[in-house]
Amino acid sequence: MSIAIIVHGGAWAIPDNEVAPHRNGCRNARNAGWDILAAGGSAMDAVEAAVRILEDDPTYDAGVGSVLNRGGFVELDAAVMDGDQLLYGSVAGVRRVRNPISLARHVLNSPAGMLVAEGAEQFAVKRGIKLCDPEDLIVDREFAIYQDLVRTYDESKDTGATPPPGERNAAIQAGGWPAPSMDRPGDTVGCVAIDSNGWVVAGTSTGGTGHKLVGRVGDAPLLGGGLYAMNELGGCSTTGWGESIMRILLAKTAVDYLADDCHPQIAADRAIQRLADRGKGTAGCILLDRHGRLGWAFNTPRMAHAWRTADGRDGDGV
Repeated sequence: MSIAIIVHGGAWAIPDNEVAPHRNGCRNARNAGWDILAAGGSAMDAVEAAVRILEDDPTYDAGVGSVLNRGGFVELDAAVMDGDQLLYGSVAGVRRVRNPISLARHVLNSPAGMLVAEGAEQFAVKRGIKLCDPEDLIVDREFAIYQDLVRTYDESKDTGATPPPGERNAAIQAGGWPAPSMDRPGDTVGCVAIDSNGWVVAGTSTGGTGHKLVGRVGDAPLLGGGLYAMNELGGCSTTGWGESIMRILLAKTAVDYLADDCHPQIAADRAIQRLADRGKGTAGCILLDRHGRLGWAFNTPRMAHAWRTADGRDGDGV
């Protein structure tokens, strides 16, 4: 069975001066996951290790460095899915967990599929996960953006059909892509891997979208939206405007397109086109099939990603 891994670090209008750290972080995450797979380890261990590195890197909107909501604090979501038994674990709205992907894995090994907010944090303590000070998740960059949005954002213009403030950099507009501004989109992170036993695992983690409503939960922790995995077909992790991703269940749609041994690149392209046409949204996805073949697609200006396959090929891009 061919091992393979692919990671992403967000799909949006990544500024030129942030390309290098986005690329380096994805490489580091890929390498950590690959080392586990190459040593005969499980895809679950590889995905958790890769995503934890991205959560610990303040470059991304996951774990440390995440965006602030309208209350001025960080709320994190994450999920992981095992494509063998279709087990999953997800958490949403946690404020005191530095690595929510690890907590999601503990939930996967519990009677629950999803835990939220205080209940998820109580479960974390029971599973031996040390809680952090919520202030530890905030970095100066995101606090400055939050202060700017408090001064300038007009909530009266909120609708259900337009991107939230943290995603408007990545919105398709008639005049072309807008230039990067203080409305920083979320760098949701994710990973998909297949191990030597043919097990496919997908994981996704995020701080959500900037200046989101308190309690807002996006696509990242939701099966079919932010991730999906099935050994018979493959696995997918997504990133982008969460509300549009949920409208068409982007991850499940992409995995379904793998039927009849469709190549993952074709499936990824089809899924993103479906998102644009029917979901009227912007996003990216990484996709891996049961043979260890890879694909990725996005309709934003850039998507940070890195990958490696058993035939010795690897790469990265932003």
